[in-house]
Amino acid sequence: MTRTTLPSLNALRAFDTTARTLSMSAAAEQLHVTHGAVSRQIRQLEEQLGLTLFERAGRGVRLTPAGARLATTTTQVFSQLEQTCDQLRREAEDAPFVLGCSGSFLARWFIPRLDLLKHDCPGLELHLTAIDEEQPLRTGIDAALRFATPPWPADQDVIELAPERIGPVLRPDLLVGSEDPAPDSLQRLPLLQTLSRPQAWPEWCDRFGLDSHALQPQQSFDHLNYMLEAALVGLGVAIAPEYLVEEDLRTGRLLAPWGFIETEAQLTLWLPRGARDPRAQQLAQWLKQRLSP
Repeated sequence: MTRTTLPSLNALRAFDTTARTLSMSAAAEQLHVTHGAVSRQIRQLEEQLGLTLFERAGRGVRLTPAGARLATTTTQVFSQLEQTCDQLRREAEDAPFVLGCSGSFLARWFIPRLDLLKHDCPGLELHLTAIDEEQPLRTGIDAALRFATPPWPADQDVIELAPERIGPVLRPDLLVGSEDPAPDSLQRLPLLQTLSRPQAWPEWCDRFGLDSHALQPQQSFDHLNYMLEAALVGLGVAIAPEYLVEEDLRTGRLLAPWGFIETEAQLTLWLPRGARDPRAQQLAQWLKQRLSP
């Protein structure tokens, strides 16, 4: 089968960069070429396709409908090329598998189990790095662990590992004199929340038939880990994923007298679409085993 001749890679790169910046000058700066070189590449691309890809818009440019259609493809293709080349380069260098996850999950669940990972998967060299759960996968990260809710994005492969379970946790001395406290006893206790999960308390209250408006958190924290540290020093009741407080519950530093509920979210492993690194599947299988009750 004869393959249709494609435009030059340089022309497509010039178009893609201009489509992202909507400025030929900015594109030229990013590509380390002159404004004229970018303009010529785009003009040659338009001549070869027989289409206009950009229109003038003030000091910049804007995409025509045909340009917008091509930009959707070039963005995806160049992203995949960068990810694949980066993966091949690191595999050739015998680089470790880079896993990103939130700092709280990293500190409270993953690091305490690194010895288990090394024992169960001795050939898997892992590098852990803290990332924001909302942060897109960037070059240099092979996979990311996230608590997330479907539907999943089309440009990512998402492996569901375990359901999220959340519940209130507090220091034992906050419940002195209450051997079997009812959920509504939370109304007399200071509540803590994290700004990244404002829906946690309302979701838990709804499950127990409580009025979430009657349970207003008195202190908020930017990160879940800070909230849990506040709970450990007795500042109030935190609402947290069960996975992150397992060790605290086991040692008795925290109590979960009202248990945990499953939410619609899942703990998931996110990979670039089409990633073929066998280490990702090995890691996913290990995570499923260690996260299971």
